[in-house]
Amino acid sequence: MKTYQQESNLCRKPSAHYLEMATQMDKRRIIKDPDGYGKRTGECGDTVEMFLIVRKNSIHSVSFITDGCINTHACANCVAFLAEGKNIAEAWEITPEKVIDFLETLPEENTHCAELAVGAFYLALVNFQEFKHAPWKRLYGKRR
Repeated sequence: MKTYQQESNLCRKPSAHYLEMATQMDKRRIIKDPDGYGKRTGECGDTVEMFLIVRKNSIHSVSFITDGCINTHACANCVAFLAEGKNIAEAWEITPEKVIDFLETLPEENTHCAELAVGAFYLALVNFQEFKHAPWKRLYGKRR
């Protein structure tokens, strides 16, 4: 039996930001030889992979792939949207809370999707920084 809260979440009208991030598909792609790559799988079983292109210490492009639900897709898309054009220091300021706030109507029971997307993004930032400080590591195998 559904509780009142569960029923109200089903009837809640999604925000314009949520709908845009949930349906936009142009960032959903693999970038070959990215400057940064991160992959994370959540306890729910969803996986997010993030790919970064960095130019002059600024995030030029972010793309992702996911095998997750529409909420995971919306969160990953939101991270890409928030990150592009930011310098690396500013990119570290993207948090799950900022993703949730931007989407406005992410169901409370799916806030882990924002944590998953941001976690994969942080791993991509770490990977970028590793290659920046030790570019020889690129020669030793693919990240996928």
